Amino acid sequence: MEFEFFSQTDTGRVRTNNEDSIAIDESCTVAVLADGMGGYNAGEVASGMACDFIKAELGRWLTEAAPGASDGDVKRAMDICVDNANRAIFNAANSNPTYAGMGTTLVVSVFRSGRALVGHIGDSRAYRLRGGVLQQITKDHSLLQEQIDAGIITPEQAAFSSNKNLVTRALGVEDLVLMETHLHEIQSGDIFLMCSDGLSDMLTDAHIAQVMNGQTSLPDMGSALISAANDVGGRDNIAVVLVRAQGVAEPQPKSWWPFKRLGGAS
Repeated sequence: MEFEFFSQTDTGRVRTNNEDSIAIDESCTVAVLADGMGGYNAGEVASGMACDFIKAELGRWLTEAAPGASDGDVKRAMDICVDNANRAIFNAANSNPTYAGMGTTLVVSVFRSGRALVGHIGDSRAYRLRGGVLQQITKDHSLLQEQIDAGIITPEQAAFSSNKNLVTRALGVEDLVLMETHLHEIQSGDIFLMCSDGLSDMLTDAHIAQVMNGQTSLPDMGSALISAANDVGGRDNIAVVLVRAQGVAEPQPKSWWPFKRLGGAS
């Protein structure tokens, strides 16, 4: 199975700086996306550190261990790399007053033949487009999502809530953080979208699907998504990663890690 990658960030129409970061390693089929937060340029620092660190460390491990590594091995490697990145950002924030309080959301994906391991922290998202149907495959770690889960507000009311962007989990804010990771089946023709809330806050899922289905190439699709978010205000930085799978998945040995709790934290 082969994977095609495209990535792009955009400052948007309101912000003057870009705190979104992306890192892609096509040889290891790894994609990392982060949306930073913090004063001055600290958000840019946090998201850049996260992407650079995880791409380098996870890419190095995959180069040495793949293809013999099980999905469980890959998940453990992802957890270790993210934990190390978290500590690096946390230590930088505590040793430099300029970076105090900085942190970042995170989506990191490892694409393997027939399946993808997708981990996330915060409210940056991952979607899968299959047969023209878009499905969100991550669940926001946010106050808004907790209110929806508790039945306090409806998803329709959430679109107009003042509590957007209040995340309940972020990389680098505390010395420990839990990344939620799930395994997803891949079929030939699937397109995975990873994005910051600069896209998902501006466009409904239906609008995202409409834009993606209206384009054939990944560069056109990514540019169209960013343009659509900017056309309706572009209130935040926008980061987009697109990954398309083609071909037949190779048989894989059964992993000891069951991946059964797709609706909850791993």
